[in-house]
Amino acid sequence: MSAPAELIAALPQYEIGAEIGKGGMGVVFAGVHRSLGRSVAIKHLPWDMLDHATGSELFDREARVLASLDHPHIVPVYDYVRTGREHLLVMERLDGGTVHSRFHGGRISGEQACAIGLAMLSGLHAAHQAGVLHLDVKPRNLLFTTQDVMKVADFGIARVIGEGTTLVTHGGQVMGTPAYIAPEQAMGNALSPAADVYSAGTVLYELLSGQLPFDNTRGAISMMRQHMFTDPRPISGVPMPIAGVVMRSLARDLDARYRDAEAFAADLAAAATAVFGAGWLERSRVPVLHLTPRVIAGLNSARPSAPTRAASRPDAPDPTLTATRATAPPAAEKTGGLPSAEGQSASVLWLRVGAAVAVIALVLLALLTPERLPHQASGRLVLDGTPVSAVPEADFSKPLTLAGPGNPGHVGLDLSAAGIPLGSADAGTKPDGNGFTTVLTLPGITRWIVGGAVTATVRADTGTQTFTLLTRQHPLASAMGAGSLILALFALAYLESGLRTIRNGYRWRGALVAGPVLGLLFGTAAWLCVSALRSHEPSPAFGAGCAVAGGLAAGLVVLAARRRVRRTTDGGR
Repeated sequence: MSAPAELIAALPQYEIGAEIGKGGMGVVFAGVHRSLGRSVAIKHLPWDMLDHATGSELFDREARVLASLDHPHIVPVYDYVRTGREHLLVMERLDGGTVHSRFHGGRISGEQACAIGLAMLSGLHAAHQAGVLHLDVKPRNLLFTTQDVMKVADFGIARVIGEGTTLVTHGGQVMGTPAYIAPEQAMGNALSPAADVYSAGTVLYELLSGQLPFDNTRGAISMMRQHMFTDPRPISGVPMPIAGVVMRSLARDLDARYRDAEAFAADLAAAATAVFGAGWLERSRVPVLHLTPRVIAGLNSARPSAPTRAASRPDAPDPTLTATRATAPPAAEKTGGLPSAEGQSASVLWLRVGAAVAVIALVLLALLTPERLPHQASGRLVLDGTPVSAVPEADFSKPLTLAGPGNPGHVGLDLSAAGIPLGSADAGTKPDGNGFTTVLTLPGITRWIVGGAVTATVRADTGTQTFTLLTRQHPLASAMGAGSLILALFALAYLESGLRTIRNGYRWRGALVAGPVLGLLFGTAAWLCVSALRSHEPSPAFGAGCAVAGGLAAGLVVLAARRRVRRTTDGGR
């Protein structure tokens, strides 16, 4: 395919040749600068990706940042041209093939894979320091020069790093390559250099083991879901020090993963030296032209800073950990390090046992709530024809008739549950023999609020009397019944959502506060719902006990989930 006329017109200083590549981010044409004679690759960006002013301005800003990157392992951007609808990137042309083509040609050894990894991470680290994420690291975007220098190419979907940056287009589509995408990228969450670390780790996993860390036979959606919700398969056929470093780069939990490319590169260099011996980088014949002091130190140490257990067999010993223990000072063995895997497992078990005990206490307190609270009301006080000492029933959709001794002139009726006001009515009294009678009309909303049994208080000039009052409507037709049930289910669902976030390897911000609060809400709502359904008068003491038990259970479950995930992802670090 020859270049379109508008592209040729936009770059008169270049002689533009045939199409040499095509992808989701545009078509690439060969070109030569007429004056300098320099071979270039010209990427013609598709207009449908930049079809609004905001997108165009964003890409203009990013293109300037990309053009400022100057690193031996990043394909340089020579020029950026925007004329009308045309967006053109002029880059260095690399004719040495891609890592993808060499890998599938069977020409990459273990030493070469690690060297490619160092070059890739070197370029990514430089981009991250300049504030640019790549977000589409894959073998096809790793290109070789004719001198076998590997460079990271196609920052076409990169975003300038900013707080809350995600990779969701204006149409809601998550961009990236499903086989190499980071979990947080697939979910549309905030992104950081750790997203590129994950993709780079996936590339290295594939180069070293010959396969991807997830099943890639069931389509892109399935692949993305695996990255989001499952752990990668332990890498097989790879020596442990290197395997541990690669698996750490693929941790779904950001706290367990390498947070920057330089740390990943330093541990990879040390692990490769431990496996292949000194001088392995030179023997690989893959030039790595820039190494930071930290990576050079790793290359000479043969000891990764924080190895991760990642053997193909879960019970396989970690030689890196063994070597670290053998060379550590005796005092460090006595006082340093993290708790053992066995200790962490026991801790998780005890937290779960504590949570189970708290749940049992919650259930018992809810079921053992007393049927009636102690009251002292006059047996001569009658509500709707029933003495209040005999626990009357009332239909709040109708006026209530109250009769009693004396003639107070004015009375009021207050309804409450565990001290919480639910409704009230006031009326004047009429003489009736030696006593009085009155008709009290509660607000219409009261019938939708009150369910089961509540506490009723009659106010008069002569004093107050308190008694238990039952409602005739079904508890589930009231806020006390159905409302508390819905509130309990909401709290439980929200808590489970947070726990699932932790189990999937992500951080639930504020979990140690939100978890107990949700548990407290669940305990309180469950107690109220059970009380209403059983027509038991709500007891404040038992309600407080259920709330505390619920909060304690939720807090312990959150702690157990966090420790279990940390133990699983860190593998006994």
